[in-house]
Amino acid sequence: MQETMETLAKLEALLAERKNADPDTSYVAKLYAKGAKKIAQKVGEEAVETAMAVASDDNRELVKESADLLFHLMVLLEARGLTLADVVAELARREGLSGLAEKANRPD
Repeated sequence: MQETMETLAKLEALLAERKNADPDTSYVAKLYAKGAKKIAQKVGEEAVETAMAVASDDNRELVKESADLLFHLMVLLEARGLTLADVVAELARREGLSGLAEKANRPD
């Protein structure tokens, strides 16, 4: 688990650094230049590809597409000034809550 967190922290730092990179030389900088809505579209595409890997019963492809999905989600979070810590805090807030009860208490 420690290695996982270190890898995610390194990636998060790299993504923050690439915000100021040249879009002509950095894929991540190019994403940031296109804006959060375009990044969100990419997240959606990766989510569909992840689901398709499940539908095709291909675990290797599922891992690859999940990595792409998580990567692009992290880019989107950074673009909006958020971090994985914000997401983890929300998960911690929900810990111990019934999923059905939590969902019922959400505003429409």
